[in-house]
Amino acid sequence: MRVSACGVCRTDLHVVEGDLPPRRSRIVPGHEVVGKVERLGPGSARFSIGERVGIAWLRQTCGTCPYCRKGRENLCPNALFTGWDSDGGYAEYAVVREDFAYRLPDAIDDEHAAPLLCAGIIGFRAIRRAGVEPGSTVGLYGFGGSAHLAIQVLRHWNCRVFVMSRGGVHRDLAGELGADWIGDTFDRPPAPLDAAILFAPAGEIVPAAMRSLDRGGVLAIAGIYLSAMPPLDYERDLFNEREVRSVTANTRADGDEFLRIAGEIPIRTHTVGMGLDEANRALQMLKRDELRGAAVLHVA
Repeated sequence: MRVSACGVCRTDLHVVEGDLPPRRSRIVPGHEVVGKVERLGPGSARFSIGERVGIAWLRQTCGTCPYCRKGRENLCPNALFTGWDSDGGYAEYAVVREDFAYRLPDAIDDEHAAPLLCAGIIGFRAIRRAGVEPGSTVGLYGFGGSAHLAIQVLRHWNCRVFVMSRGGVHRDLAGELGADWIGDTFDRPPAPLDAAILFAPAGEIVPAAMRSLDRGGVLAIAGIYLSAMPPLDYERDLFNEREVRSVTANTRADGDEFLRIAGEIPIRTHTVGMGLDEANRALQMLKRDELRGAAVLHVA
């Protein structure tokens, strides 16, 4: 079994047709899971025993609320999440409804597929929320586990990509992955941006990113958390139909489309392997912004 600092793992899975248990206090963490199907629940027929599948952060939705009916299941108020409501990848076994499990690209092995199931999918949803089209000029603010996957989709679409990042290891990786220009966090990119994605959880970056957008440009904020934003000046930051949008979880359609594209590229996930007993060190490295890509804990 393999587990990352942000919850990536390889484990054995039970695929079932019924509901998942409710949230409880002693939850097993880990929200990006890759493993093989060990058992099938009654009525399950989508996968076969031994087939490799993945579980993402979004674990289950109600299917009946207005958001689910409109294809916006990521906003479902009754959603359950992996490693939060249901046991995640640090467990020896995980149970998932078959319609919320993913087939994985054959071209990408378990360790390198696991980060695709949260960092990858969320980065892809941010790309969509930012309105990116093939050939767009895109700015990425912050360059960690999610951005290093997103840039590979953007380059696959022949986008021009400018990276604004404070860290040396992250900037080196951005260069290796084909960034057209790399600057410091608050540097003005060399051309107006059609779209921008903020991966860093720093609200003070938002005004700088908005001022770098071209007319009609969109900034998507990809994180689940953001520190306080300074006030935005309407004329300088928002006028000419510039927009700022948040990103919340993902839909299964996002996951299916992203994993298909990831297999076509194929995406190269940069991982740092560690033993399970190094989990705390991996988390400290994540906190100190020292990871080059994604940390992966190898579990016997």
